Amino acid sequence: MKKNAKGVVGVVRAIAEPLAEELGYVLWDVEYVKVGADMYLRITIDSEEGITIDDCEKMHRAIDPLLDEADPIDEAYHLEVSSPGIERELKEDWQIEACEDWDVEVRLYAPLNGAKSYLGKLAGLNEAGDILLAVDGKEEPLAFPRASVATLKTRFQFD
Repeated sequence: MKKNAKGVVGVVRAIAEPLAEELGYVLWDVEYVKVGADMYLRITIDSEEGITIDDCEKMHRAIDPLLDEADPIDEAYHLEVSSPGIERELKEDWQIEACEDWDVEVRLYAPLNGAKSYLGKLAGLNEAGDILLAVDGKEEPLAFPRASVATLKTRFQFD
């Protein structure tokens, strides 16, 4: 039975999460995407100390035989293990909480007050699950409903 991308991600996440923890990493994300004619399984890991190429190789070598055994993908694919990088997309509540007080950019599907993009400090989530953004010059953080947010990414200011 052929699994869709969401099904593949769920199976791979269930395999990768405990393995990443065992190796001292946090599983940041799993994606199964088509790029050109090829399919890519992307596993993103993180740690308090950051991620090196050696960490990526260690995770790759550890998960490869587990994926072969579980066989969650019916087609040829490329396996990539990487760090989320200094500018990373925040999709899950725990990721947003982990990056509170970081500089971020909120991109919206539709303009709000004439803008589709806002920069500021991530102030977390409110009780309704809205993303809170502290913007210079504003006393109260702006609240963006999740359904209106196309992407939420950390931004690093290179000086």
